Amino acid sequence: MVKHIILWKLREELSPEEKERAKQDIKAGLEGLAGRIPGLLGIKVNVDGRLDTSNADVMLDSTFTDADALRAYAVHPEHVRVADGKVRPFTCQRTCLDFETDEIPS
Repeated sequence: MVKHIILWKLREELSPEEKERAKQDIKAGLEGLAGRIPGLLGIKVNVDGRLDTSNADVMLDSTFTDADALRAYAVHPEHVRVADGKVRPFTCQRTCLDFETDEIPS
C-alpha cells in the first residue's frame, strides 16, 4: 500500500471566516472522493483541533493500493475538479509525503 500525506497552508489574505469555509469545502470535496476512484482505499482530511505549534492548516491522509493507483488518482477528473476548485484557489503552500506501508487503513 501507499500512503499519500499532504499538508496545506491557507492563503494569509483570507479572512477567518473564509479560511473556515475553505477548510470545510476542502474536507467535503476530498473525502467525497471515497469510493469513486479506483485504488483509493481510504481518505481523511483533518481541519479541526489544530494546535498553535502547527505551521499547516489542513492535512490529507490517504491510502492507495499501490503507486500506480496514486498516479492515476493525481490525474483522475474527479480529483482534478476538487483540487482545482476547492484546494488550489485557497492554499499557498503544499507539502507532500508519499511512502509505501504495510499498514491497513482504518
